[in-house]
Amino acid sequence: MALRIAEKASLTDVGRQRQSNEDSYLEREPLFAVADGMGGARAGEVASRMAVEAFDSAAKDASPEQMLRSVAREANRRIYEMAQGDTEHAGMGTTLTAAMVSGREVAVGHVGDSRLYRLRDGKIERLTEDHSLVEELMRQGRLTPEEAESHPQRSIITRALGPEPDVDVETFTDSARDGDVYLICSDGLSGMISEEDMTAILERSGSLANAAKQLVDAANEAGGKDNITVVLFRLESDGEPESEPVPDTLSGKEAEEGLSADSVRDAVADAKAEAGTVAIGAGEAARARERAAAEPRPAAKAPPARQSPVRVLPPDEARRRPAGRPHSRRRIGAAIAVLAVAAAIFGLYEGSRQFYFLGTDARGVVALYRGLPYDLPLGVHLYRRVYSSDVPAAAITDHRQRKNLLDHQLRSRGDAVTRLRELERSETPR
Repeated sequence: MALRIAEKASLTDVGRQRQSNEDSYLEREPLFAVADGMGGARAGEVASRMAVEAFDSAAKDASPEQMLRSVAREANRRIYEMAQGDTEHAGMGTTLTAAMVSGREVAVGHVGDSRLYRLRDGKIERLTEDHSLVEELMRQGRLTPEEAESHPQRSIITRALGPEPDVDVETFTDSARDGDVYLICSDGLSGMISEEDMTAILERSGSLANAAKQLVDAANEAGGKDNITVVLFRLESDGEPESEPVPDTLSGKEAEEGLSADSVRDAVADAKAEAGTVAIGAGEAARARERAAAEPRPAAKAPPARQSPVRVLPPDEARRRPAGRPHSRRRIGAAIAVLAVAAAIFGLYEGSRQFYFLGTDARGVVALYRGLPYDLPLGVHLYRRVYSSDVPAAAITDHRQRKNLLDHQLRSRGDAVTRLRELERSETPR
């Protein structure tokens, strides 16, 4: 079943220490976004507004990830050109974190340090990584999370829309479930309250509108040092068949093609067509038998002398075994077998999308895969590569660590990504 947006809410506030609000947001089903502008003299407000307005001209025929990536790049181009041509807006830029609901998945486009969280079964998980100086230092193992919270340069971001003519847009797709709540926010919220406080508010609020207000109030009570913007939406099953799933990537890098939804659907369609043909053939055979039973049967003739011997069935046995029947049964059996195989493949494909595992790619570096670590006949893979690190497997000198990491153990996305990031930090030269 596909998922629909059951509830949504959004709220923005200037905070307690700023004179103007440079945040902008978008709440337009199935699209949601938050942009946090920078640049001073209201230039940041212009940049963030341009980022969300870029969705007005989004390509309608692109996949969700492709659309989010193209919108972010187009917004970057517009902001950069304005900043270069107008001294009043020189140096302006903005973050952008956007989400698009499609079927049972949420596609994400991300630049900067605005964040996307997901609340599931009472637990909150941050799905985006900040493009910031302290986050990079944490990935390298040079800062602990506790040190990062109070680091004097924690507000410095390493990626934004506008400062450069080109921007690297991080995109990925998250598998959603019935009841999931997604929160997109500027750092005016995430920098003021903890994830534990966010979870408690979302759990007790009763509605997303109340949750949005309570989140903003909590950030202000903690100091309100920046503009605060929150966008919330909750998903539930709509009872309709699932729409076509979109490709999954972790960071916008090329994914290695495995078993695709198109190939599975084609197999199922071919099997159904075969079954339909068999059903028609069986129906025609039945009607032919009825006509044959109503007509007088001529006496059997002896076969010509030069023909191979042919056994002529007695009339009673001929009625019990009408012509064409064994062939029809064989075709029906073959069609059922094809359908069973296609259904099994489709079931494996759908189930595999919930799992991730770590392995190595063709270059010998540690990579993240989505799916099951199995190959089927005819070159069908139940997995696809979604991210390749820069860490060669051979560089992992600890034999036990290498075995534990590369054992193809099935993991959740969060666990797999965390382990990969820890490996990248531990193997990055200091």
